[in-house]
Amino acid sequence: MIHKVKHTSRRRSAPYKMDPRLRLTLGGFFAILAIYSFLAMVGFFYAGGADQSLVDVSTQTILNRDTIAANPTGKLGALLSDLLINRWFGLSSFLFCYLFYLTARRILNKPVRHYPRRLVTGVILILWASLFLGFLSHFFSTGHLFPGGRHGYFVSDWLNSLVGEIGTFLLLIFLFTIILAFGFSETFRKCIAALKAAAARAEERARIKRLKREARQEQRQEEEEPLEDEEEPDAPEDSPRLPPVPPAGPGDGDIEVTVTATRAEERVDTNLQPTEDYDPTLELSRYQAPTLELLEEHSSDTPKVTPEELEANKKTIVETLRNYKIEITKIKVTVGPTVTLYEIVPAPGVKIAWIKRLEDDIALSLAALGIRIIAPIPGAGTVGIEVPNQQPEIVSMRGIIASRKFQESRYALPVALGRTISNEPYTFDLTKMPHLLVAGATGQGKSVGLNAIITSLLYKKHPAQLKFVMIDPKKVELSIYSIIERHFLAKLPGDDDAIITETSKVITTLKSLCAEMDARYDLLKAAQVRNVKEYNDKFIARHLNPHHGHRYLPYIVVVVDEFGDLIMTAGKEVELPIARIAQLARAVGIHMIIATQRPSANIITGVIKANFPARIAFKVAAAVDSRVILDSTGANQLIGRGDMLISVNNDTTRVQCAFVDTPEVEKITKYIASQQGYPSAYELPEYSEEGDGGVSSDANAGGRDPLFEDAARMVVSTRQGSTSSIQRRFSIGYTRAGRIMDQLARAGIVGPGEGSKTRQVLVQDDYSLEKILNAPEEYF
Repeated sequence: MIHKVKHTSRRRSAPYKMDPRLRLTLGGFFAILAIYSFLAMVGFFYAGGADQSLVDVSTQTILNRDTIAANPTGKLGALLSDLLINRWFGLSSFLFCYLFYLTARRILNKPVRHYPRRLVTGVILILWASLFLGFLSHFFSTGHLFPGGRHGYFVSDWLNSLVGEIGTFLLLIFLFTIILAFGFSETFRKCIAALKAAAARAEERARIKRLKREARQEQRQEEEEPLEDEEEPDAPEDSPRLPPVPPAGPGDGDIEVTVTATRAEERVDTNLQPTEDYDPTLELSRYQAPTLELLEEHSSDTPKVTPEELEANKKTIVETLRNYKIEITKIKVTVGPTVTLYEIVPAPGVKIAWIKRLEDDIALSLAALGIRIIAPIPGAGTVGIEVPNQQPEIVSMRGIIASRKFQESRYALPVALGRTISNEPYTFDLTKMPHLLVAGATGQGKSVGLNAIITSLLYKKHPAQLKFVMIDPKKVELSIYSIIERHFLAKLPGDDDAIITETSKVITTLKSLCAEMDARYDLLKAAQVRNVKEYNDKFIARHLNPHHGHRYLPYIVVVVDEFGDLIMTAGKEVELPIARIAQLARAVGIHMIIATQRPSANIITGVIKANFPARIAFKVAAAVDSRVILDSTGANQLIGRGDMLISVNNDTTRVQCAFVDTPEVEKITKYIASQQGYPSAYELPEYSEEGDGGVSSDANAGGRDPLFEDAARMVVSTRQGSTSSIQRRFSIGYTRAGRIMDQLARAGIVGPGEGSKTRQVLVQDDYSLEKILNAPEEYF
């Protein structure tokens, strides 16, 4: 037995004990064959028709170098793809590429699990798929293409004549089950287990429905039974009316009466409980969203980019690059509303950096401002040159709102922003951002962008589902929305104006929002859910009791029009609550949009940038301002008038902002205000300052000190973990500084105390620190 095992082992490994050069040659051949056949078959789909005359002629014609094939892999690729797809096994021939790849790995001694079984299963699957696609081709017109190849077509045709179409279909299903059971045994077991689990769940649901139905029937029967004791004339008027109780032993009567009375009360409570889902929009059930007629069509009468302009620009780009000995093999044009994208494919050997350096030269040749070179375009393998149109088109907000992409969106907070360079509507879900930073120079479209965001939300959401907190230090930008206070706005109790303009009230409102956030987290914890969507779904299904403090939670969007002015006047008092809301409020449905026309490092600090991954940059004056907003250049090369770059998780898109004029916004707000509203604006929780010395009672009770994050950043940046350094830096007492140091140690930012020595700083960089600061406080 041992001898046989050893012999078997030698026999399996013998084919791979070959010369390394031969192994590399054969493995490379099969790898190249896999890639070449794949490209040839892909080319067949757009060149197969043109190459039909080529593959049907003699070998002498194929070998003639004057004969040119449309397939990118040449005449041999055209012949191979036609042979595999059209003549043999159809689309299933793509599996040959996978088998060639596995064979290459096997020859090169790379690990391939169950190679023989995979090889046999792959061949059988090719035959089955060819037959299945051939069967389907009898019901659909496919032109010159045989989806299952001639093999699949003629074999399925023969089977149809033999056992009929129904018999052929059943036979195909049976063969597929056999292939799945033997070739994909693990997957087959998982499918069987999933089917059993689904059947068990269906049976359990049916059982629960049956029990509920029986309970309802029993309840109706009990309600129809007359309560005889209630008609007894001898019972005093003030005595409790209960059903008759059977004789009981000593001490048992009180218990039985109590249980019977409780069941009677339960029946009454059950009858009073509503059975349908809770509708948060019921109070304003007649509310109607704004109509499209309130928006105007700002379409330009002038024509778009003319073919002459495109050809002239293409010629100029090619000649400019050629002057610097840069050849291109292909150029593609995509016309947008404001700019046109010219995608070029450089010739082999051309470095992308050479093209990037010619940005100013191309702008000079085209006599245009705002030239931007994208080298390379992510995922495209080309270099993009964005050239402003001579006659830019106005993107109308009406067209974006009316687009199918926006109307059919299922986003929780859908925002329609404008059109991309390919003229597609650009929409996104604000809950996925989850906060938005908008910045740009004065007069470049920032206010219009804010109006576009707010307008799109007003068009899609009911007043019960969304509330705005609007902060406008300039006092004139957001005042137009004041008349929809009883529909969509939120404010502090007792405030006269829902549009917050005074800095002191801004600070109080932000702290009130922090209190609202904490209260919402308490509700989520009590409901055992993770986010506001799950909570509201549970509340709508009446799984949460309002008598226990539960309530429907609308989304709250905080709009700050001039964040820079607040930072200049209030500093940390504004920055810290905004940072806290940005860090934690996403799960409870509170989202922030802050805008500024001062994109400088002292306004858009590291704290703000770390918590606002989604950023919109309108045109700015200098490259340094663009880096502050986007962490890259590009915003300084925009052309203004709504031209913007939006960066979401470092993925940047150029968008022309939709234009919505002030009179249009007035029409929308008046339309909303003319309808029935709530008695007052949505009230935020009251906030009152506690403690003294700038320290809240929460900090004194053991919570994080308000200076905790600033102290953590100072310790990590200076690498000095001492209490005295915190005391000197923030001008606070030693006791408070020591408490902050203890909090830093609990958070894992510094090590334990070592007598008179400074504590060891455990966090090495800002990224690791932000992860600690963004973690919930209870982790520490």
